[in-house]
Amino acid sequence: MGSRRYTEWPAPAGLRDAMVCVWSAAAAHDTKTIILPDGCCDLIWEQGRGAFVAGPDTGPVRATTRAGTVMFGVRFRPAAGGPLLGTPLSEIRDQRVDLADLRPADAVRLPAALDVRTAATRVLDLAGRLVTDGQPDVAVAYAVQMLRDPRARVEQVAAEVGLSMRQLRRRCHETVGYGPKTLQRVMRFRRFVSRIDAGDQDLAAIAAAAGYADQAHLTRECLKLAGLTPAALAKVRGAAEERFAGQPDFGYEPRYADAGGLEPERVVRS
Repeated sequence: MGSRRYTEWPAPAGLRDAMVCVWSAAAAHDTKTIILPDGCCDLIWEQGRGAFVAGPDTGPVRATTRAGTVMFGVRFRPAAGGPLLGTPLSEIRDQRVDLADLRPADAVRLPAALDVRTAATRVLDLAGRLVTDGQPDVAVAYAVQMLRDPRARVEQVAAEVGLSMRQLRRRCHETVGYGPKTLQRVMRFRRFVSRIDAGDQDLAAIAAAAGYADQAHLTRECLKLAGLTPAALAKVRGAAEERFAGQPDFGYEPRYADAGGLEPERVVRS
């Protein structure tokens, strides 16, 4: 029901180590969306609301965007958000939190009544300053890269980055929003999503390639992370891609699945 125009751009060159992309969205009608976990957090300005942070999700989030809503946001990479925002992301996991509650001085410059162009400029300015002033956790950032390998064992990753399991878990909670095993689950799920978005239909083969023990394992994880079976998720994302036919191809993959009136969205591959 309804539609929402969503546009994305690559992050500015100097910010790409910490940011996935910059995006905007405008709803012509009331629109329902389902957001899939991706290990990221977003800094968002919404006309009529102001600025807020979307924390990292551990399951599907269903949301309604009202007609006339305009948003502009930046998406931070896994392990980047916590250090940049100065907040342990585990404290805002599965939440949408007003920026005023996290960084009140910055929220003052992003009030609800701004015009869209000014808001976009100020969001980018703030993101740039956060990246410049932030102190990244290099060990966790390296661990994130290693955990993209479905064969990686968390114990070995911790040893490789010079941390104990307890230290890695604590620092992942602070920087990513949840522990390394949960992050690895989310990234494995995103590999599956990428394959079905590419048109692959052999779920058993996709499950094996993405790192699942078998198709039953994939089904359990897909139900937890998307609220849909793999076949149902593939179907609705395929329908979403068809609706994007004829629009410019920015090399993005959908982050949002469409089901029962749920509109799709697109994000940069990372």
